[in-house]
Amino acid sequence: MPRSQAQQETSAGGVVYRLHDGSPLYLLIRDSYRNWGFPKGHLESGERPEDAALREVREETGIADVALRGAINTIDWHFRFRGRLIHKVCHFFLMETGENHTSPQHAEGITACQWVDFDAASAAISYANARLVLRRAREMIGAIVAEPG
Repeated sequence: MPRSQAQQETSAGGVVYRLHDGSPLYLLIRDSYRNWGFPKGHLESGERPEDAALREVREETGIADVALRGAINTIDWHFRFRGRLIHKVCHFFLMETGENHTSPQHAEGITACQWVDFDAASAAISYANARLVLRRAREMIGAIVAEPG
């Protein structure tokens, strides 16, 4: 099947960070395939990507107090699922929290959550396009943390 005939899916997710001793820690989740990445999920009908991202982060990690800090990037990829070609587009947003306790959404296949520094996150993340999102998030956090006041 040509890529032009792929089924389109749109998702949104978040790169959540919290400051610990002045340095950011990033929240990773492990899915049912044992891949580490960021919380994300499908947009509901009429839902804006940023609202979906906040909802998915809250649902998949159990973190209720999370603030949107800006759009990071939109990535896309193709994959096959049950014999069909899927073109997935995912909008990622930077989010900040002061919470450190997580509660993985086991019903959705989230098997673990962990807070890690940039190097550990970069090493653990399973997909190259997600590592690019992480690098952009680090740049954005650097600008936020450097702001006076």
